[in-house]
Amino acid sequence: MKILLPAFFLLTFLQSAGQSVSGSWYGKAEIMLNGSQHNYLTEMVLKQDGKDVEGVFGYYFRNHYESFFVRGEYDKKSRLLTIDQVPLMYFRSSLNKPMVSCTMDFEATLIASKINTTLKGYFLRDKKYKYTCPDLNILFTRDEQENNTDSILRYATAVQKTWEPSPDEIMYTPEIAGALKEAAEPEEVKVFADRKKFMITDIPIESDSIRLTFYDNGDIDGDSITVYYNKIPILKKQELSSQGINLYLKLDPLTKIHEISMFAENLGSLPPNTALMVIYDGATRHEVFMTSSLTLNATVVLRRK
Repeated sequence: MKILLPAFFLLTFLQSAGQSVSGSWYGKAEIMLNGSQHNYLTEMVLKQDGKDVEGVFGYYFRNHYESFFVRGEYDKKSRLLTIDQVPLMYFRSSLNKPMVSCTMDFEATLIASKINTTLKGYFLRDKKYKYTCPDLNILFTRDEQENNTDSILRYATAVQKTWEPSPDEIMYTPEIAGALKEAAEPEEVKVFADRKKFMITDIPIESDSIRLTFYDNGDIDGDSITVYYNKIPILKKQELSSQGINLYLKLDPLTKIHEISMFAENLGSLPPNTALMVIYDGATRHEVFMTSSLTLNATVVLRRK
């Protein structure tokens, strides 16, 4: 009996772990090409409901970051997770202006052990890219600890505090924000102030540099937004989609409280205007669901610790 009980509990653990792919996953994808040393640092945050899975997939390649809202399916019987049509940057893209040009299908098998839980599989190229986009081996490990700083991707994100974005990416500093404030049209300042502030949440921030990523929340219906930082428009009239819009924001060190507001330029075809905003400060990831209308500005307060 002393031998059978531990075996029974281990079997129960493995069976329960194999029932869900929900959670935060971190890993590395390697190109399956002779002599190639290229790889992608990857992350996923997934939520499972029955066989349906949705969440955010992101990756670093060279000095570039891309993220996308994804949907897929998980088969409990085979433990196979599938996510179709994931866009990845072509590994020979220019460093100055990276391009997302390879559409890949992701499939991976959930493997649960007493030590960790992994997703092992592949990004498989579409037939029309067979001469340019090689398949990728991928191994994700689930982060079972909320503040696990040992994962590859969390380390890479922390390094981004000193990383300089490529020219086609959006970076804001206090100096740029000040110039934008002076250049702001009186009408765009007035129309923002005329709408009521709708406070969503208050978030403590550890770093003076953060990454904001905006996605359309739900069906892609043509929602368009302007993002305000401390009442200054820093990103104007951007249409939301499943591909994340990334902003790299260096906070003013003399200001302790910072406000991020989402101004609805329209209501899309399915009102109201909704978005998922992901905030990353190099240590902690925060997901905030934003809802704005033609009378309300969804607003999040960021407080420096």
